[in-house]
Amino acid sequence: MAKSPYQFTIGIEEEYQIVDPETRELSSSVEILLKDGQDRLGNQITTEMMQCQVEVGTRVCTSIQEAREQIITVRREVNEIARKNGVAIVAAGTHPISKWIDQDMTSRARYRGLEMENRLLARQLLICGMHMHVGIEDQELRIDLMNQISYFLPHLLCLSTSSPFWGGMDTGLKSYRSVIFECLPRTSIPPVFRSWNDYQEYLDISIRTGSIDEPTKIRWDVRPSPKFPTLEYRVCDVCTKVDEAIAICALKIALVAKLMKLRRNNMSWRIYRKELIQENKWRAVRYGFDGKLIDLGKQREVDAKKLIFELLTFVDDVVDDLGVREEVSFVHNILSEGTSADRQLAVYQKTGDLKAVVDMLIRETMENVE
Repeated sequence: MAKSPYQFTIGIEEEYQIVDPETRELSSSVEILLKDGQDRLGNQITTEMMQCQVEVGTRVCTSIQEAREQIITVRREVNEIARKNGVAIVAAGTHPISKWIDQDMTSRARYRGLEMENRLLARQLLICGMHMHVGIEDQELRIDLMNQISYFLPHLLCLSTSSPFWGGMDTGLKSYRSVIFECLPRTSIPPVFRSWNDYQEYLDISIRTGSIDEPTKIRWDVRPSPKFPTLEYRVCDVCTKVDEAIAICALKIALVAKLMKLRRNNMSWRIYRKELIQENKWRAVRYGFDGKLIDLGKQREVDAKKLIFELLTFVDDVVDDLGVREEVSFVHNILSEGTSADRQLAVYQKTGDLKAVVDMLIRETMENVE
C-alpha cells in the first residue's frame, strides 16, 4: 500500500456534564470523579469551569481510528467511575434544565482569574464543547490554513449542534452554547492575518497593552494553539454520540489535507470577509442545517445541507489517502437523522418533558461505547 502523503498528529478534547440520573439535574461531583479518574486516565481527565463538568482528552494520535478508540475508552472509564458514585455523564453543549446560577465554580486559580476578569460572563459558562488539534509544524502554514478554514466553520457547527435548551427553556436556537461563549472577548471567527509575524505582532500588542496576559485568552473558533504546534478547531458543540464526534473530526482533518493539496498546486480557498462568515455562523447557531447559509462565492442563499454536501465533495479526493472515508461518510447519517439538538427537540416536542431529554442524552452519550 502506498504511503499517504498526509501525516497528521491529532488530539480531541471533550467536555461532559455530570448529572444526577434521579433528579436529572447537574451534580457538582468532579472532584469525586477525578480521584479515581486520574488513577486510570492520568492527565487525560481534568476539571472545567464548573464542578458539574469534567474535561477529557485523547493522547496524541496518528489516525482518526486511534482517536476513536481513545474517546471510547475515556467515555467508558469516566462513565464507569460516575456510575459507581451515583451520577452519569452527558455529552451536550448545554444542560436542558439546570441553571448556571445554581452551580459551584471549580476552585482553581485559572477559573478564579477568569471570573475576576469577566465577572458575571464567566459565571454563565455552563457550556461544553469539543476541540480538536491537528499537528502542523510550519507556523506560516498554520496561519494560512486558519485564514482559509474560517469559511467552513459555520458548516462544522451546523453538524455538531447540541445545545437547544438553556435553564429549562427552549431557546429557539440549535447552538445556544455558541451565544454564551461569544459573550467573552476575543471569541468567534478569527481575523485574517498576513503571516505568522502579523499574528505575533497582534499578540505582542495585546499583551503589552494589558488586553491579555497570555495567548490562551485568544478564544477564536479556530486558532494556532498557544501550547502546541497545532491548529485548534474550537467551533463545535460537544457531540452526544461518539460516531458524530469522529465523523466531524475526520471531516476537519480532510479539510486540512485538501487545503494543503491546493497549496502544493499553488492554489488556495478564497478568503472572505469575517463579517459575512459571522453571518453564516449566526445562521448555523439559529437553524443548524435546517436553514440557509450564504454561498459567499455566488453571493446568494443556499440550503445549508447543500453547502455541506458540496464540502463533502470538495474533500472527496483526499479521504482515501487519509484513510477516513468511512468516518467522513457518517456525515450523511447526521444530515439524514439530525444532530443532538434536533433529537433533543424531537423528544421534547413528543413528551413535553425536559427530564426525558436528559434521559435521552444519558443513553446516547454511551451509544456504541459500552
